[in-house]
Amino acid sequence: MRRLLLALATLAPLATPADAQTLRIAMNNDPDLLDPSLSRTFVGTNVMTGLCDKIVDLDAKLNMVPRLATSWEYPDSKTIILHLRAGVLFQDGEKMDAAAVKYTLDRHLNLPGSFRRAELAAADHIEVVDPLTVRVVLKQPSAPWLAQLTDRSGMMVSPKAAEAAGKDFTLHPVCAGPFKFTERVPQDHITLERFPQYWDAANVHFDRVIYRPMTDSSVRLANLRAGAVELADIVPTDVDAVKADPKLRLSTASGLGYTGLTINIGANPRAETPLGRDPRVRQALSLSIDREAVISVVFAGQYTANAQAIAPGHPLHVTSIKPPKRDIARAKALLAEAGVKTPLTIKLMIPNSPQGVQVGEVIQSMAAEAGIIIQPVVLDFGTSLAASQKGDYEAFFIGWSGLLDADSNIYSFLHTGASLNTAGYSNAKVDSLLDQARETTDLAARRALYTQTWEQEGQDLPIIYLWTPRYIAGHLAKLTGFQTMPDGLMRLQGVKLAP
Repeated sequence: MRRLLLALATLAPLATPADAQTLRIAMNNDPDLLDPSLSRTFVGTNVMTGLCDKIVDLDAKLNMVPRLATSWEYPDSKTIILHLRAGVLFQDGEKMDAAAVKYTLDRHLNLPGSFRRAELAAADHIEVVDPLTVRVVLKQPSAPWLAQLTDRSGMMVSPKAAEAAGKDFTLHPVCAGPFKFTERVPQDHITLERFPQYWDAANVHFDRVIYRPMTDSSVRLANLRAGAVELADIVPTDVDAVKADPKLRLSTASGLGYTGLTINIGANPRAETPLGRDPRVRQALSLSIDREAVISVVFAGQYTANAQAIAPGHPLHVTSIKPPKRDIARAKALLAEAGVKTPLTIKLMIPNSPQGVQVGEVIQSMAAEAGIIIQPVVLDFGTSLAASQKGDYEAFFIGWSGLLDADSNIYSFLHTGASLNTAGYSNAKVDSLLDQARETTDLAARRALYTQTWEQEGQDLPIIYLWTPRYIAGHLAKLTGFQTMPDGLMRLQGVKLAP
């Protein structure tokens, strides 16, 4: 109880005047870099959703809808024309026009360390047609290219601010969204304030938004119940508690992403293990895990077992690819075929959260029956991400929040040399399948290519896919207009707080 009271007390210094409406949001982690080109985390994207409008967005039914672009067209299979909204300003007062869109897209493609490069790689060049028209010329037809702009690739930054700040842009990002950046205290809070010249200002009803990282789910729930925050990430095991509280409401949506075990199989010393060098060992680990049981124990049955990065219900989900049933006898046989002497020890890196630690404990218990000893390595989220990027791990319990087009959940993680391929996976057949899927607009043809992708990935297992999560938010009953979306991002336009 003392811990919860201390967590509640930390909100006091951020009290605001009575006539100023403030929305306080409890997140499950501290974001990484607040730069659309360099961001990698879901929580970072969530904060930037308040900072940075996108060219296009998605709705609850997975349709693309206008934002900074009012319309778009394909004059041919390798050209996209974007028609921009007039009168949009960046938060430094500069115009958000075609030149700014070209600048930002070029920045996503060329900035050292950009995680957007692989997403937009099909672009040959970007042209300014007139102040409100942009022409994107592609190297080849690309089915997912426009859909990439529903996430960070579509977030526009002020060229003037980005050029002036250089590598320090993340310390004071400037975009064209409803709220402008004010301050950040790492591990404590990020504050945004209303941007009065926002193009859709009539739908913005808060003077400021304060995002607070709270890794402990019980602390987030306690703050929500106490009214110390108005909106919070909720874990599945707290769903019933939110439903039972008349002061609270629940908002959920089936996700587009996945959670799994990324295995280090790359060209680095930490991959020189039986797990990293023999797919039979990875298959044994996968077969030792009862996905449904983990979901039931840790996530109150809210998630869906899966063996691919495409969520059930998505048009490109491959129904024939099903998660394997737990098979301890087969797991032991595979280890024996691989010449592995048991018990085999595997160090599993886990971001520090109660649910992550619990998943590690359950998997540890299950794998032990197959002769696999799981040693959890629990680190804070940022540290674990940095370690994975350097290849300094054996196995990593990590997920991806999921984007509109399936390519966004696959290509960057499985294609040779792609920016998020921290497994170090390289398979020429998979590369070819993913390249073809990008160039194919026919839905059935793309699904067939992904079927072959999952069949090969299931043999190699650079990622052991475990489940598709569900996004769950809790909020005060007096907070209206909020809806959880399939990508889990908290859009604040139209959200109001009653007196």
